[in-house]
Amino acid sequence: MTNSSAHPKVDDFLSKAKKWQEEFVQLRRIVLDCGLTEDFKWMHPCYTLEKKNVVLIHGFKEYCALLFHKGALLQDPHGLLIQQTENVQAARQIRFTDVQEIVEMEDVLKAYIHQAIEVEKAGLEVDFKKTEDYTAPEEFQTKLDENTDLKTAFEALTPGRQRAYLHYFSEPKQSKTRVSRVEKYMEQILNGKGLND
Repeated sequence: MTNSSAHPKVDDFLSKAKKWQEEFVQLRRIVLDCGLTEDFKWMHPCYTLEKKNVVLIHGFKEYCALLFHKGALLQDPHGLLIQQTENVQAARQIRFTDVQEIVEMEDVLKAYIHQAIEVEKAGLEVDFKKTEDYTAPEEFQTKLDENTDLKTAFEALTPGRQRAYLHYFSEPKQSKTRVSRVEKYMEQILNGKGLND
């Protein structure tokens, strides 16, 4: 790794890492060996090809991971790619719990990274679910049918904000919880705001 490929914010991130520091250093070395450009996005080391995100290094309480932004498009011959939650459509992780795992898997990791680079070079895109593929829970649909202002405001939201609400309102198993969530966020929708705005 040459100093010219190192991003100063990543150096700072690594020097301050309280957990997974050794693992992050190994992952960084492996990713940089694959010829990607180092950047710092979303408070994490991110590696790009012609300014397009390919892989990100991040850590959690129980594990650290390489996150492939278009991991859903990768072949997974070793069964390593993990969908973080059921709602994540594109990204996939390879998780680690100690530095030795990373060292032993270096060749395999480089193969996955090179495959991700080829996906990016080919211009492949993940086929995301569209907003219309999501169903509004009955409790929310009733409110939309009763309140034209709410319906108009909801339809004016960006597709991503609409999906976030539809998912959030659909999550609870009990109808009373769904009703409570819808009522809590009606004003926010009327004000043109997303779930987390």
